Amino acid sequence: MNYTSIKEIDSLKKWVKQALKIKKDPLKNQRLGKDKTLVMLFFNPSLRTRLSTQKAAINLGMNVMVMNFGTEGWTLEFEDGTIMNQGASEHIKEAAEVVSQYCDIIAIRAFAGLTDKEKDNAETVLNGFVKYATVPIVNMESATGHPLQSLADAITMAEFKTKHKPKVVLTWAPHPKALPQAVANSFVEMMQLQRDMDFVITHPEGYELNPEITKDSVIEYNQNKAFENADFIYAKNWSNYNDYGKVTNTDENWTVTADKMKLTNNAKFMHCLPVRRNVIVADEVIDSENSIVIQQAHNRTYSAQLVLQKILKRLPNKTKSLEY
Repeated sequence: MNYTSIKEIDSLKKWVKQALKIKKDPLKNQRLGKDKTLVMLFFNPSLRTRLSTQKAAINLGMNVMVMNFGTEGWTLEFEDGTIMNQGASEHIKEAAEVVSQYCDIIAIRAFAGLTDKEKDNAETVLNGFVKYATVPIVNMESATGHPLQSLADAITMAEFKTKHKPKVVLTWAPHPKALPQAVANSFVEMMQLQRDMDFVITHPEGYELNPEITKDSVIEYNQNKAFENADFIYAKNWSNYNDYGKVTNTDENWTVTADKMKLTNNAKFMHCLPVRRNVIVADEVIDSENSIVIQQAHNRTYSAQLVLQKILKRLPNKTKSLEY
C-alpha cells in the first residue's frame, strides 16, 4: 500500500473518523511500529511535514531516519538510458532499492520545479521511487499534490463544521514568489470526495488550476461573491498553470482581509502554513478567533499517523494491534 494521492482514500468520511479516534489516544498503537523504520527523504525544506510525520511515526513506536538530499545526498538521475556524464552521480534505480533495504516505509518530499509542466505532471521523483523501491511510499508533498495536508484539512473541517452542508471556499491570494499548485490540487481533490459540503474555487481569470483536477468544480472569478455566506475560507497562492510557473498577477485586492471575512457566515480561516502575513492574509484575520491554522497544523500529525498505521498493518510480521 502506497499513499501518494488523496484519491487513494476509499472512504474519506471513514478515514476522518479513524483519525479523530487516533487523536483521542495517539499512543494506543505504539507497539505497531516496533522494530519498523521510516526513512524520510527531503528534496525540499519542511517544518510541519517533517515534524508531524516524525511525531506520528514515534507515536507508533517506529524508528525514524531523515535525509536531506539537497545537502546530504548524491544528485539523482531519473531518466532511463541516460549517459551519466553530467551532474547526476547516482540513478534512481539503485538509490530506491538501496534505501528500501534500510527501512519498511519511505516518505518523500519533492516540490515542482515550475519550469517544465510535463516533467512536473509526470511526478518524476515520486514516481521514480514508486517504480523502483521495494517498500511502501508516502507522499509528503510532490510536484502536483500534498495528500497528507488535504487529509489534515478534512479532519480539521470535520471538527469545526457547525451545520450539515457548509460552504467551503478555496481562494487564491497574492504572493511575491512562484509557488506550486500541489496544496491547492489536493484540497480540490479532497473536496470532490466530500458529499456534504458546497465547494467554490475563486481566483483571478487566467489563474485556473489544471482542468483535469478541477473538473466540474464551481469557479467564481469575483472573490467577494465567492465569500458570501461561506463557512470556511481556505487561502492559498499558486503560480500560473497555463503560463507555467510564472507570477502574472500580484493584485493586493485578493489578500484576505477582515472586511472580506465580514461577507462570510462567520467563516473559519484556513491556511496550510507557512504564510506571508499581510500578503496572503491580514494580521487581523489570521490572529482572530476564527483562524484555525494552528489546529490544521496539529492535525498533520494525525493524518500522517493514520496513513502510517494503515500501511504498518499490511506489512508482514507486524505486531498485532487493536483495530480502529
